[in-house]
Amino acid sequence: MASEHRSTILFAVLVGISLYVAYLVRDVLLLVYVSALFAVVLSPVLQGIRKLHLGKWQPSTGFAIILLLLGGAGLLALFFSLAVPPIYRDARELAQDWPRQLGAVAERLRHLPFGLEFDPASLQQYADEAIGGAFGLFKRVAGGVFWLFSWLILTVYFILDGERTFHWAMSMVPHEHRSRLQATLLRARRRMSLWLIGQGMLMLSLGALSAIALGLLGVRYFYALAVLGGLANLVPIIGPVFTVLVAGVVALIDGWGKLLGVLAFYLAYQQLENAFLTPRIMRQTVNLPPLAVITALTVGGALAGVLGALVAVPSAALAAVLIDEYLVKKDSILVATGSAATEPQPALAGTSPSKDS
Repeated sequence: MASEHRSTILFAVLVGISLYVAYLVRDVLLLVYVSALFAVVLSPVLQGIRKLHLGKWQPSTGFAIILLLLGGAGLLALFFSLAVPPIYRDARELAQDWPRQLGAVAERLRHLPFGLEFDPASLQQYADEAIGGAFGLFKRVAGGVFWLFSWLILTVYFILDGERTFHWAMSMVPHEHRSRLQATLLRARRRMSLWLIGQGMLMLSLGALSAIALGLLGVRYFYALAVLGGLANLVPIIGPVFTVLVAGVVALIDGWGKLLGVLAFYLAYQQLENAFLTPRIMRQTVNLPPLAVITALTVGGALAGVLGALVAVPSAALAAVLIDEYLVKKDSILVATGSAATEPQPALAGTSPSKDS
């Protein structure tokens, strides 16, 4: 008995130490989890590339990854080559005409109730403060770039060596439970992969509607803003806010009317996406009810910010498959077994009741 108590106490201490260490390195664990998750999500795309045939030649996994990266880089280069030159030209003209534009904006602000005390000279103070914090901003940007490259390397590693890593992890599971857990995780993988399709539909819907609305409003560079909005929609919370800020600044160059139109459009679209598009699209692809999608996004954002919200829906799909396999089906089996045990057993064929009965 004493040895059992010592083993229990030692196990509890080891679990506590493991949880504490996991808390200390939670950022690294989150990076590894996000990389593994994106490797799972992107695996159908890479499998589709590998199915391409040129005669007897078939691309390998490494070549498929390189082709995917080059395709993404090519699309970005094409976008910037078409969008940046006119934006740069107009930005240079705006910089030359900035004093007059600043005076016009200041005059408009003075006519607003909250702008009676507006002083254009205060902009210089804000600019100085922004420049003073430029070093901190540079450090955050550098940290973000380092995190991005780390995520990219880990994702490529999980894609290349993910199958062997998965079988290695399964080898540590007891043999009697291994086949069931492996089948459950593979089913969750197929379900999680559909998240990319749903997210792509949301990005396409925002990009298309933005191009139509901003084009009708006559906002400059509406095509570039539409592409930017669609791409930024991949990042929850920050992506839409960043899109509204950029589009609002561009619209303000031409006047307050266009700014109000842009704000009204994005406000209406966010209501449409949050209340209608996201729950229904994710339900059709990831097979989660709308309430589960909204709850997952809220909890993920509260726990891990933007990254938590980004991986919330596929993580909820994984949790749903595990709960269904190990809780729902388990209870169903127990109920069925219990009901079968209470039913009277029929007599065997060819036997007769005992004379004593």
